Amino acid sequence: MSGLQTPDSEKLLAAIMNSLNDDKAEDVVQVDLRGKSEMGDYMVIASGRSTRQVSAMAEKLVDRMKQTFGVISKVEGKDTGDWVLIDTGDVIVHIFRPEVREFYQLEKMWLPGTAEAAKAT
Repeated sequence: MSGLQTPDSEKLLAAIMNSLNDDKAEDVVQVDLRGKSEMGDYMVIASGRSTRQVSAMAEKLVDRMKQTFGVISKVEGKDTGDWVLIDTGDVIVHIFRPEVREFYQLEKMWLPGTAEAAKAT
């Protein structure tokens, strides 16, 4: 893996956003965690239309992170496909089915003003 460069959190975030965009993720939100949490620099929250799409997006994202940067991501929930958590180190990714995302409302926890403003428009 000597040819792979260690990405900074911004490069990792950009690659994650591109991957989710390529796979037709919906309602993608990025949260800047710098100075707010020790768990990572960014959190990305996205939705897929079905358990199958959620699982496929997660699998492709993990593969792309490994191929591009040599990053081995920790993954939880891929088998059920309702909510998949992908920990790439500096960026935490949550991919939900819409009903599950609505139930947990992670955006409200991290972006209280922004989530309400986004729903109002």
